[in-house]
Amino acid sequence: MSKDRAQGNGPGRKRVLTPLVQESTPAIIARKLHDAIASGNFPPGSQLTESGLAADLGVSRGPLREAMQRLTAEGLLVSHRNRGLFVVSMDDDDIRDMYVARTAVERAAIEQVIARRSPAAVEELGAAVERMRAFVDDPNGAEMAEADMRFHQTLVEHAHSQRLSRLHETILVETRMCLRAMRGTYSSGKERIEEHQALVDAIADEDAATADRLMIEHMKDGLHRLVEDDESTEAASTA
Repeated sequence: MSKDRAQGNGPGRKRVLTPLVQESTPAIIARKLHDAIASGNFPPGSQLTESGLAADLGVSRGPLREAMQRLTAEGLLVSHRNRGLFVVSMDDDDIRDMYVARTAVERAAIEQVIARRSPAAVEELGAAVERMRAFVDDPNGAEMAEADMRFHQTLVEHAHSQRLSRLHETILVETRMCLRAMRGTYSSGKERIEEHQALVDAIADEDAATADRLMIEHMKDGLHRLVEDDESTEAASTA
């Protein structure tokens, strides 16, 4: 038996490892800035200076400038003439637009997850809900918000669509910013968890229509917790 065949390196072997992907310096910097904005270390409206960031990160201004240009293209940073770059401040219209994009991505993700009939997806989504249960007594805490976000990340990941994942990544930071803003709006951790469990149950049952309806309702609820518009005002008054 040849050495290659013994080690499983023959021409017909099944690949069990994926190639390493080396990130460029600008990509690493952009990811660090994403994380800092998402965690609130750079709050909306704060100014980012090249000199300060270059010193903090220990990098030259060239790759830093490229990373900041990427975030500007994504809409996370805005440039004000003669003033510099600032973290975007989202008004009500921005939040509505973000939820339009997020709803479209996650509805498409649910459709793909159900079509793939993956037990692993149901299991991991269920585990994400269990992580939320650990924080049931603190429905508006940072840990609950992070567990909530992880549920939605898991959903999109299991769609196995590079394009959906790329779109979701683009709005991920804004989503985290919105989830932080929603703290204090949930009176019950049980209610927040049950919304997500209902989505898992519909996916497990391969009930695409119910899952789609629940996702639309879930997104509308999230939006109404952030933006006081005519529809949410009418619903509140009716109640």
